[in-house]
Amino acid sequence: MSEIGLADSPVGEGRSLPIAVKPMRNALVDGPILRTLLSLAWPNIIANTAGTCVIIAETSYIGRLGIEALAAMALVFPLVILTMTMSGGAMGGGVASAIARALGAGDTERASTLASHALLIALLFGAAFMVGMLVFGPALLELLGGRGAVLSHAVAYLQIFFGGAVLPWLMNSMAGILRGTGNMKLPSFMILSSALLQIVLGGTLSLGLGLGMRGVAAGALLAFSVSISVMSWYLFSGRARVRPKLRGLKISRAMFADILKVGAIACFSPLQSVLSIAIFTHMLAGFGTAVLAGYGIGARLEFMMTTVGFSIGMASVPMVGMAIGAEQIARARRVAWTAGLVSFTTMGVLSTGIAIFPQIWVDIFTQDESARSAGRHYLQIAAPMYAFIGLAISMYFSSQGAARVIGPVLAQTARLVFIAAGGSYLLQHAATEGEFFLLAAASMVLLGGLTLASVMLTRWGSNPAMIELRPAALAAARNPGSQPPPRLG
Repeated sequence: MSEIGLADSPVGEGRSLPIAVKPMRNALVDGPILRTLLSLAWPNIIANTAGTCVIIAETSYIGRLGIEALAAMALVFPLVILTMTMSGGAMGGGVASAIARALGAGDTERASTLASHALLIALLFGAAFMVGMLVFGPALLELLGGRGAVLSHAVAYLQIFFGGAVLPWLMNSMAGILRGTGNMKLPSFMILSSALLQIVLGGTLSLGLGLGMRGVAAGALLAFSVSISVMSWYLFSGRARVRPKLRGLKISRAMFADILKVGAIACFSPLQSVLSIAIFTHMLAGFGTAVLAGYGIGARLEFMMTTVGFSIGMASVPMVGMAIGAEQIARARRVAWTAGLVSFTTMGVLSTGIAIFPQIWVDIFTQDESARSAGRHYLQIAAPMYAFIGLAISMYFSSQGAARVIGPVLAQTARLVFIAAGGSYLLQHAATEGEFFLLAAASMVLLGGLTLASVMLTRWGSNPAMIELRPAALAAARNPGSQPPPRLG
């Protein structure tokens, strides 16, 4: 028997009797977990598959620019990934978490105000990335091992892409707002459209018009602009569950804090992940351009596979967040375990297949046999361990929904220390490239195991701040027919 609520029905003058009415259902809070999770995840998976096509297409036509351009992309790729994962998976997840928890508690007004503050955060962080990378980016690329033509290609890409760094931050924050409401379809459709447009524009500008690496970067920014335009129209036209406030908006520290207590801490996770890749890239640079290019090809597969974990994990954020907001802690936990298992299994099957037949991936990007050999070698060793990356990503996103991200971030710290210490040891002992690839694989297992353990050991549930923010409407919804307590004083 379904639950019923009570409403007043007039009977005669000045009298009323309760009648039974069905409350509004919310599948994110009371629907079947696996089916709801997959229904939210599949639009993300389709969209991120298109993102994979961008990776393949970009690497393919960058390869036509020469092996130096391919090695340059391996250098600049960690910085691009840092921007996209920090604005999307980290801060975007923090935005989605805050809005989902507000909606789960029944406070739509708060969710709308949070959306406005999320856009302000995007503008500030985007500007900071723009200035920081334009000023310090070239020196950083040189520090990572860029020299000669490789460095020139990398700087050319960096100057264009990070000159418009505000755009990916705005795009991913708007997507986070929509995902926090449970709307996965529109952000995913925009990612799909943006990916297809990016392939056409990037290829046309880089090869067709001869702009090289600058054309690849400009194509990405133009595609982002289209997505921003459509999502802005959808949000500000009132078609979403929340509408960012502009008129009469009062800047609130509490609103910033609600987003940043998840998003700012979560930003350390992709930062440490990119530092791990950067350190590893720097170590491999000593083996020559071919090995660096081969590793870059393999790292792009890792990024492609993480989109699967991202799709599933991001779908868990509103489910966990709304369950936490509604104080359904046991359900929030079940969502996290389900998402983790699905992510681990899916990524494990796909990446193991690539490890068995690495030429399917490697041969797409280059005709240089030495780079192909290095790429195949890396994938045979590291690719099966991508399953643990998927587990870590899913647990990370579920922790965002619960506003408990310190554990997964510390797991990334442990991986960073492991790679730095292990890599230093290998360098001192003149290790082979294969031994460095084994180090990368072992670090993935470490990350997945520690992230899972952190979620298991972290207490989820209400804290005084959450209780303080919870509106009386939630209590009324749980006890239909009751009246909120009177305000005193």
